Amino acid sequence: MMTTYILKLILLVPLVGGLAFGALWLWRKVQPGMAMGQRERMVQVVDAVPLGTTGRLAVVEFGGKQLLLAVSRGTVQLLSESALERPATPNV
Repeated sequence: MMTTYILKLILLVPLVGGLAFGALWLWRKVQPGMAMGQRERMVQVVDAVPLGTTGRLAVVEFGGKQLLLAVSRGTVQLLSESALERPATPNV
């Protein structure tokens, strides 16, 4: 009686662990944005600095421009916009 319990335990514990691992792997593949590094992002946050308890300044790159945004609860305001400067590559 005890040996059947131990055999069932030895078989079912890895099975349940494998099912849990498979479910988490499938969830990561199905959920958008969960898998990191799959595609190039059009919007990139360069830097963010907190301002007080609820606000922050953020520099965002989008469409060849750098945008300075003031972000707080419920609002996003554009403060400044500049062209994205790429360093010149020397011709060798």
